[in-house]
Amino acid sequence: MSMSTNDNVIHLAPITPLPALGTRPAFNWREHEGPLFGGLAILTFSVSMVGTRAAAPELGGLFVGLGRGLVAALLAAVVLWVGRVPVPARRHWPGLFVVSAGSVLGFPVLSGLALTQVSASYGMVYTAMMPVMTAVVAVLRAGERPTGRFWRASLIACALVVGFALRKGGGAFSVADMQLLVGIALPAIGYGEGGRLSRELGGMAVLSWALVFSLPVLVPATLLVCWWSPPTGDTAAWLGFGYVSIFSMYLGFMAWYRGMARGGIARISQLQAVQPLLGLGWAGLLLGEPLSWDLALTAVGVIVCLSWGRQEPLAGGAETLNPAPAAARDRGVSAASSR
Repeated sequence: MSMSTNDNVIHLAPITPLPALGTRPAFNWREHEGPLFGGLAILTFSVSMVGTRAAAPELGGLFVGLGRGLVAALLAAVVLWVGRVPVPARRHWPGLFVVSAGSVLGFPVLSGLALTQVSASYGMVYTAMMPVMTAVVAVLRAGERPTGRFWRASLIACALVVGFALRKGGGAFSVADMQLLVGIALPAIGYGEGGRLSRELGGMAVLSWALVFSLPVLVPATLLVCWWSPPTGDTAAWLGFGYVSIFSMYLGFMAWYRGMARGGIARISQLQAVQPLLGLGWAGLLLGEPLSWDLALTAVGVIVCLSWGRQEPLAGGAETLNPAPAAARDRGVSAASSR
């Protein structure tokens, strides 16, 4: 207790209670929600190339690319119906179509075609280019401002990936390289647009409606592929297809969009730096793929670059976000689903 005197009047200052010995400050869930959901999504995505590689050579790249979206879209339709989620306003439709084109159609189809020709480990290296592509979208569409260090680190990482591809291709890009490059760019656009929409609609609603909006393309295209070349494969191929359909295309994206809405698109996208290393581990463990020295050095170099770029705080980004609207919508959807 302290006292001060002023004109012979004694003022008692309030006593601040000391924390009890041995107690720890309470965990602030809101502060860590973005990285936690983003990390969970990256862990899910790190198995995607492995699942696609297990399925595509036997079932066909087009069937895997289109069919995984169709399964996820049907699951999303059920979730929206059970949760009584209202149709988004028309002003949100263009953004949802962008998410559909990039994340539901573009990447699954192109990666499915590429992984009939190259290994899952090879494809995983290309995912290292996604943070810088997502950050570009965050700048153009969401008003975020990554720092100079982030851009330098990301460009060096991209140069390492391009150099690796050129070395493997004898100085030229193969068809699979081009499919992976375009396939990585398209979901980056979808990620950025989806993260922006998630601030207003919530991650679950954005992903689910983007999948449902793609049904007019997915249904006839998948049926045509099945008629032209009926898919046949062993148990491992169908398990891989099931994983990429349910976990990669739906559950993982739900966590990803929620993480970006809470933590900022550019900041959370940097978590993708660890995805290649995780994917290389899964490819060796589940598929028995050998790990070459140049591929391992490229993956480690990319992770070091993006880790260095992440050390400097981003300007704007998560600090400019107000997570309350999306949080309220998520709570409303959960309440509706429980009825």
